[in-house]
Amino acid sequence: MTHTNKINEIFVSLQGEGFHTGTAAVFVRFSGCNLACAFCDTNHHPFTLMSDEEIADAVAKHSVDWVILTGGEPSLQASEHLIELLHRNGKKVAIETNGTHELPKNIDWVTVSPKVWDKTIVNQADELKLVFTGEDVEPWRGKINASHWFLQPCSCKNTADTVQYILNHPHWRLSLQTHKYIGIE
Repeated sequence: MTHTNKINEIFVSLQGEGFHTGTAAVFVRFSGCNLACAFCDTNHHPFTLMSDEEIADAVAKHSVDWVILTGGEPSLQASEHLIELLHRNGKKVAIETNGTHELPKNIDWVTVSPKVWDKTIVNQADELKLVFTGEDVEPWRGKINASHWFLQPCSCKNTADTVQYILNHPHWRLSLQTHKYIGIE
């Protein structure tokens, strides 16, 4: 039986957030999420059913090295088989996840952007990227082991507060949604 995924869109752009900001990538945006965050910028209703092979073929048409699995929540659908197909096409694969489900083991870069403390089960990541809404975020540093720690203003609206928090807690780095600032997808 062929594994199918609900895909919102596949597009090429620059990574606008976190460690790889400014890097060209193919974004595979999955439709559907297990959380309902008020600030989410994904419309989960339109989607196309695509097999792992169809996704890999669509991504292979682009010459960039990185593929970013995003959503929605990609861990609800992304499989090790899909990652292997992307690797066979010479791609490096990153995932942006809320951390509430197990991840395929063969992912190259994990970004955890947790939203709910008691539902987050992923505790190891390359980067932790928190949407900052003004609360104390220090407990997340003890829950998720990451190499890089980013705070991101919520919908570009509380940048000054985010900067002040980082000045008081300099182990965090600022992550801006640069794609929104420069007007790209």
